[in-house]
Amino acid sequence: MTNAWHHPIDTLERPARAVREAGNAAAGFQTAWQGLMDSLMDQISDHSKFEREPLDEPAQRPRRRTWRTAAIVAATVLAALLVYVGFAPRRGSQAVALSTPAPLVTVSRPLQHEVDTRAGFLGQFSAIDRVELRAHRPYEIKLEQAKAALQTATARVALAGNQLSRAQSLKRNDFATQETVDQRTNDQDASQAAVEDAKARVRDAELDLEYCRVRAPFTGRIGARQVSVGSLVAGSRAATSPTTLLATLVSLDPLYLDFDMSESDFLTFSRERARLNGPLANKVAIGLSDENNFSREGTLDFIDNALDRSSGTIHARATVPNGDLFLAPGQFARLRVAIAPPTPVYLLPDGAVVLDQSQRLVMTVGSDATVKPKIVTTGDLRGGLRVIQSGLEPSDRVVIDGLVRAIPGTKVAPQDGTIHYDPTADGQG
Repeated sequence: MTNAWHHPIDTLERPARAVREAGNAAAGFQTAWQGLMDSLMDQISDHSKFEREPLDEPAQRPRRRTWRTAAIVAATVLAALLVYVGFAPRRGSQAVALSTPAPLVTVSRPLQHEVDTRAGFLGQFSAIDRVELRAHRPYEIKLEQAKAALQTATARVALAGNQLSRAQSLKRNDFATQETVDQRTNDQDASQAAVEDAKARVRDAELDLEYCRVRAPFTGRIGARQVSVGSLVAGSRAATSPTTLLATLVSLDPLYLDFDMSESDFLTFSRERARLNGPLANKVAIGLSDENNFSREGTLDFIDNALDRSSGTIHARATVPNGDLFLAPGQFARLRVAIAPPTPVYLLPDGAVVLDQSQRLVMTVGSDATVKPKIVTTGDLRGGLRVIQSGLEPSDRVVIDGLVRAIPGTKVAPQDGTIHYDPTADGQG
């Protein structure tokens, strides 16, 4: 089957010719209709063409007039339909021949900006210092007993010293043997050792008694009490049963933010840090669960020395200031860690990227105003814009508004637009 060929001039003149034909058809229809109506009025007004009826047959007169009137009306309707059927194809050709204006779209070249490579994690806050308050029994009686034992040991030392002096005096006058002197010397040394043991027991009792007085070793916040006044508590340093937990005290400023880094992210981070011969970036951006941006900042100060074999991750930690005491241990937060230095990338509005099954496309407009799709590789959001890692050129004009009207292969009417970078959109500039 061959297609008819039309000269370009004939194509350009076709809309004008269709308009002229439509006008001629409308004029013909009007002329035919007017003639038909004139004929009808003449027949109705010309009483001479109607047959005079006898006076004695009044019942048949309305029947003949009704029949002739119906015939005239039927002929009129038939003529109108014939004229309309002849005019309808010309009117359709006129609608087809009228040209449709190209749809309007907004285009812009991709915005170039330097951004660093970041990795996102989910972390949990924890207290830097944490103390458990546990029950201890009263030690005042034990301290008094220790002091009494010290006094007893001290008295025995004095007695042993006197006995040794007497035995040595008798030995010089040959009234005592050397064995007696050795025995008294041994008694004095044993009494002195008992004194030192009694002193140690006194210090131990004083320490136990000091533990009974609650003094916070750091500034923080105490938790809910676990027992009520009058409850039986158990426990001491020498007790075999577990001690009773009374409450817990934690520090609040600053806090730790613990998270786990995957092996691939850890390798990228380690390679970049080794390449730069220094710390890569010790700042992390933090966003709470009810925040859309990353308004807080912490310091990455710890990475564990081994990966967890079961999960394939390595533990890391950042220290976060909490001067307003708004954060609490146990809360979850999102954080971003810079794992590579800034590099130039292209940025586009997120709405300009189309998801086509497993691929991502953008619509570009060429110099001939024809829409052409391009496959791109995207990254995360920066400054409220989507990072385009590959697939675009600096000279590409990308459709950023009116994407539903940008059909691949069609002509559009492009107008220039502007892409704005918002440093506060994702919490970092």
